[in-house]
Amino acid sequence: MTLTTLSPERQHELLLRNTEEVLPHGALLERLREAAGQGRPLRVKQGFDPTAPDIHLGHTVGLRKLRQFQGLGHQVVLIVGDYTGLVGDPSGRSKARPLLSAEEAESNAATYLEQFYKVLERDPRPPRLPVEVHRNGEWFARMSFAEVIRLAARSTVARMLERDDFSERFKSAQPIGLHELLYPLMQGFDSVMVRADVELGATEQKFNLLVGRQLQEDAGQPPQIVMTLPVLPGTDGVQRMSKTLGNYIGVSEPPSEIFGKTMSLPDHVMAAYWQLVADADEAELAEVRKALEEGSANPMTLKKRLAHRLVAMYHDPKTADRAQAGFERQFSRREVPEDIPDWRPRPGQLKSFGIKDFLVATGLAPSGSAAWRAVDQGAVSVDGAKVTDRNLKLDPRATFVLRVGRRLVRVRPAGGS
Repeated sequence: MTLTTLSPERQHELLLRNTEEVLPHGALLERLREAAGQGRPLRVKQGFDPTAPDIHLGHTVGLRKLRQFQGLGHQVVLIVGDYTGLVGDPSGRSKARPLLSAEEAESNAATYLEQFYKVLERDPRPPRLPVEVHRNGEWFARMSFAEVIRLAARSTVARMLERDDFSERFKSAQPIGLHELLYPLMQGFDSVMVRADVELGATEQKFNLLVGRQLQEDAGQPPQIVMTLPVLPGTDGVQRMSKTLGNYIGVSEPPSEIFGKTMSLPDHVMAAYWQLVADADEAELAEVRKALEEGSANPMTLKKRLAHRLVAMYHDPKTADRAQAGFERQFSRREVPEDIPDWRPRPGQLKSFGIKDFLVATGLAPSGSAAWRAVDQGAVSVDGAKVTDRNLKLDPRATFVLRVGRRLVRVRPAGGS
């Protein structure tokens, strides 16, 4: 195996970019030097629980760091958490996640496996290595109950309650499921099974990553290096990007959706997006930061450039050109495009004719609560008129354009023409 010609010191310098913390201090450089001396790649792990069907830009922060390791000749190891996904990662959660069924987890996992390669190389040329993919059901499905007990004995309830999210829930008398206490051990056991040298995760994953070090030491393995990465804010500019919150940009969404959602970003998160998900080099980042700080460029111009970049990355440059032209026709000139999708209700689909029901039925909102949030934020309009009343009723016999943010649907009466 021939690794990159870059020195361990230069690799270390590149890999530290866009990271929050690397633990223990200095360990990554030491491990890179060991790997170079032995002529072997590092095994770099990250896990993704298939809790929803699609990968969004927040996921790509880690995937881009993995791509960087892959480009340097190291072995990327992806864990699709078909079993950890059944539990649900409690990191950063104020309450337990809803339990997934095995069927839901498997269906979501199938889409993840395809979408990973929108960032990672599927068939790389040497010295880059193909991605190694495992479902953690490969080992958890075979474990006996006695083995689960032995794994649980590796930690204590007191240790688990050191986690900020668990301790806060405990103090506020919020329930903590026993299954949730298993999650860090399951994630850590994944590291044992794949003999990870490095594990990546968002900042809130730090506790889980450190559990992996402990379990590897118990198993007689060199403990993995922990690398935490920044969290990408969602399109609301406040909370982390999440499918549940509806503030996401999916990598497999239509070009017009990616472009329009990017254009809806608040100005104050622009620098983070350029840094974390746009593949900008240091010179371009410096240019963007300077323009934002000094006000020498219109934020709308930089936002269009970012939106075009993202569509080109996940589709192609010509498609990005068309997405930008469509956006400018639709919003800059206040035109409603002719090719927006039509929607007609099926018999009995609408239980009432309130704005919430139309938003959920048309797919413009993933849930009733998300529909209310969109109304409260002023993101909903009917035929160009902003909706501010949650109790607004719509005429089911009328044709009208319903909009949420940058997304539009032309609603037509059932059975009409």
